[in-house]
Amino acid sequence: MASSPIESGLSSVGGALWPRGSALLTNSLLNKGTAFSERERDALGLRGLLPPRVFTLEEQVVRALGNLRRKPDSLEKYIFLTTLQNRNETLFYRLVQDHAEEMIPLIYTPTVGRACLEYGAIFRRPRGLFISIRERGRVAEILRHWPMSDVRMIVVTDGERILGLGDLGALGMGIPVGKLALYTACAGLHPGYGLPITLDVGTDNAALREDSSYLGLAHPRVRGADYDAFIAEFVAAVREVFPRALLQWEDFGNTNAFRLLNENRASVCSFNDDIQGTAAVAVAGLLGALRETGGRLADQRLLFLGAGEAGTGIADLFVAAAISEGLSAADARRRCWFVDSEGLVVRYRPGLKLAHHKLPYAHEHAPLRTLAEAVDAVRPTALIGVSGQPATFTPAILRRMAELNPRPVVFALSNPTSQAECTAEEAYRETQGRVLFASGSPFAPVTLDGRTFTPGQGNNVYIFPGVGFGALACGAREITNEMFLAAARRLAELVTTDDLALGRIYPALTRIREVSLELAVSVVEEARRARLATLPLGDDLRSELAARRFEAVYRDYV
Repeated sequence: MASSPIESGLSSVGGALWPRGSALLTNSLLNKGTAFSERERDALGLRGLLPPRVFTLEEQVVRALGNLRRKPDSLEKYIFLTTLQNRNETLFYRLVQDHAEEMIPLIYTPTVGRACLEYGAIFRRPRGLFISIRERGRVAEILRHWPMSDVRMIVVTDGERILGLGDLGALGMGIPVGKLALYTACAGLHPGYGLPITLDVGTDNAALREDSSYLGLAHPRVRGADYDAFIAEFVAAVREVFPRALLQWEDFGNTNAFRLLNENRASVCSFNDDIQGTAAVAVAGLLGALRETGGRLADQRLLFLGAGEAGTGIADLFVAAAISEGLSAADARRRCWFVDSEGLVVRYRPGLKLAHHKLPYAHEHAPLRTLAEAVDAVRPTALIGVSGQPATFTPAILRRMAELNPRPVVFALSNPTSQAECTAEEAYRETQGRVLFASGSPFAPVTLDGRTFTPGQGNNVYIFPGVGFGALACGAREITNEMFLAAARRLAELVTTDDLALGRIYPALTRIREVSLELAVSVVEEARRARLATLPLGDDLRSELAARRFEAVYRDYV
């Protein structure tokens, strides 16, 4: 994986070709803005196109940070950062890297959820490719419209299940754009290698179809054979046009997510972050919690609220981990219970047919209608929310978890913050501070009885950038569940005693570059073990991968 995909332009300076004048200033990957030196301004035709003073990158970061913090709310800050990214990507990524804890919630969860809802109203400039189903037969042609020919990472959505917000159709583009920004900021993927794509097949959100600012096809979702043929053409076109690209499926609905992953993972290097990434970050959180509670992963009992792709993905990876600790597959699955919209998932529920992905976790038990009843029956050591239903972990349920466990584990993982099953404050207050808590979106520290707790954010940002970067670096033919399990175990190992003392079962976001590098190393090691790596790497993987990362520093043109 080369350090830069960009070596083209119009002006020969110092042996390389670069755009000149205003063409250079409008190229976000090459633009330095007011940081162009006096010599560069003369050599590249920039004299007079910029104010006379030359600023350093560090000075630009200070100015950008001040401008950002003056914005009145998170959506305005998101718009500011998007505009900066479209103008000067080096400055954008330096700002994000230097202030990760402040910036990541603005470019991704929770702010990206609001940004997707408002995407039509705040739309300024297209970023990525919108490919609609009416372009069937031309998908490869459209992929070739992308200005970069050596794409390595594609994040694609059809917008049917955006976070916990449901079907947003074409407005879901904010998710692929945000994920790719995190690949660069957190793992060091060169931004020129990324391509965000939205596949527009319509939307079943009637309010959007009637909205005059909606950007997508204003008809109901196409399903069935026509949808499948469109997806098959897309996958084939990716293999043809960008043969070295990794494909990340993002925010597809449950009816499609599992089968698209299973049908395509062997033919194109790909993974589904909602299924596998969420699973890895949750299992890492469970492993981190065990450092406080003691015991083995295989001894835990998990109760999930929500039986979609995220929940069953977590359960599947938990089962794999428990098997490695000596349990049989059947015994491991019996430690995972689910509550869906109809109540406890059991073998027989009169009048209801179980979806295929729920069958392995449908145990023999009398039907129960409520989560509270399920908590009493299952007596879980960990309660995991992936439902997108806010305030469902009620005070009574949280208190019951504290009665059942000296250190109850409660993960409210639904995004954005407005969809979380409970708040951090509720979890700590109702358990007298004994809970080991994590959420999908960030919550502020909580002070209770003189002690301050810093809740962990069980967000996929800890997993997918490192996994994807590692898979690309070694040319993995396939991304396996074993790679995600290796990443989960390494993430849990990176939690420090200081983190645990604060009540945090994930590393601080300030360490995200270090974390992503460590996970990339673990993925490469697993790919080698499974003989799935196709590119040679040296013995010092950590140093070699670190050297391949994009660094947000300006290059000298002359």
